[in-house]
Amino acid sequence: METAAWVLIIFLSTALFIFIVVGIVLLVKLIGFTKEAKRVIIQGQDIAEKADDIVGNVRDMTTVGGLVKHFVNAYTETEVEKEAKTAKTSKKGKKKS
Repeated sequence: METAAWVLIIFLSTALFIFIVVGIVLLVKLIGFTKEAKRVIIQGQDIAEKADDIVGNVRDMTTVGGLVKHFVNAYTETEVEKEAKTAKTSKKGKKKS
């Protein structure tokens, strides 16, 4: 073979080797990037769900119906708790007698 052919073969072989190495490195980086992007997406979804919950709570606390519902629930819970405490104390008193 002539010298020009050998130079061309060496040049093309070197270029192919560099292309393959760079391609492998970029592929590994791309896989790492997609894993990181997946984590970011999942975290963003969690934040969005929490924001929806917060908006729902704020909406319930700022609307008239939500406020009334909150106070009615608080009042009924305290009344039920009072009744439960009096029932417990009356049962304890009966057991001691």
